[in-house]
Amino acid sequence: MSATAEAPPAPSSAAAPPETLSWDSRSRRMVTIWVPLACFLLILLFPFYWMSITAFKPNAELYDYNTHNPFWITSPTLDHIRLLLFGTSYPRWLLTTMTVAICSTVLSLIASTLAAYAIQRLRFKGSQYVGLAIYLAYLVPPSILFIPLATVVFQLGLFDSPIALILVYPTFLVPFCTWLLIGYFKSIPFELEECALIDGATRLQILRQITLPLAVPGLISAGIFSFTLSWNEFIYALAFIQSSERKTVPVAILTELVTGDVYQWGALMAGSLLGSLPVAIFYSFFVDYYVSSLTGAVKE
Repeated sequence: MSATAEAPPAPSSAAAPPETLSWDSRSRRMVTIWVPLACFLLILLFPFYWMSITAFKPNAELYDYNTHNPFWITSPTLDHIRLLLFGTSYPRWLLTTMTVAICSTVLSLIASTLAAYAIQRLRFKGSQYVGLAIYLAYLVPPSILFIPLATVVFQLGLFDSPIALILVYPTFLVPFCTWLLIGYFKSIPFELEECALIDGATRLQILRQITLPLAVPGLISAGIFSFTLSWNEFIYALAFIQSSERKTVPVAILTELVTGDVYQWGALMAGSLLGSLPVAIFYSFFVDYYVSSLTGAVKE
């Protein structure tokens, strides 16, 4: 026997049983992926859950948490929704909001498409700096712009008219949509347009028949973005609209359903819930286009 005792071999990961490795992998995945995802979903969805149960709770349950569970409904009721639809001008507010959002989205898409195509394809001197300047205009806070815009609206005689919102909303919609479409136009091969130019096509024909059909996901994404911002906008709608029947949903549910220091929480939450449904439904149909267009916009 040798004087020096042989050291025992170090345990290797290969010698560990497969069940242990599988358990370690599942634990690591649970800690790094599923737990943060569950916390994120809880934080994100809890306001919608609270809004939903408040909209269907009777007043007795809303103001008596000692007797009733604040996170559940014992006796659901439709009184708040009935009051909102038949006791206020909510259907008219909803129609006004829809009209303003659709019209401003269409105007913004037309302007941003022409601007993005000109900046990306015409290749004039300083086009890159023009695109950057357009995007920087989006970063200007609306709380700064609404003061000069209010002067313009008064001079044009559009105060207290939804037309004022339709003309003002593109000021913050066009810059971002232009930047988004510039990035998406970069992903479309320029050789397709060169072949069309050789065949004698004009720029408008190329834009209408080649570029726009290939840029449908980007246009849908820009449309979703514009529609969502127009639907949820608050500052301009509060400053430029005064008549109760002409207000948009975000402004009306806050100014018309709060009398003094009395908050009609059931009607407020019902109005918020019904007002968020059109955007959620519209977004759910085009979420794949939205993600793909954002990927095309930033990969360059």
